[in-house]
Amino acid sequence: MTEGARYIKIVEWSDEDQCFVGQCPGIIGPCCHGDDEAQVYAELCGIVDEWLETFKREGKPLPPPTAGR
Repeated sequence: MTEGARYIKIVEWSDEDQCFVGQCPGIIGPCCHGDDEAQVYAELCGIVDEWLETFKREGKPLPPPTAGR
């Protein structure tokens, strides 16, 4: 299991943007978008992993996990 798996990731359709939008509450707000839901999810997972690595590199504590609540 990756560290990122501990955080809920949301990919939903946006009528306003006319595309899928991905976000990870507690880590990052809307941050990626596209026409393919699976591609947006994959991109979101990568972004979350990058953010978590940044937290670690800067010596900041990781946000509390959101998955499994």
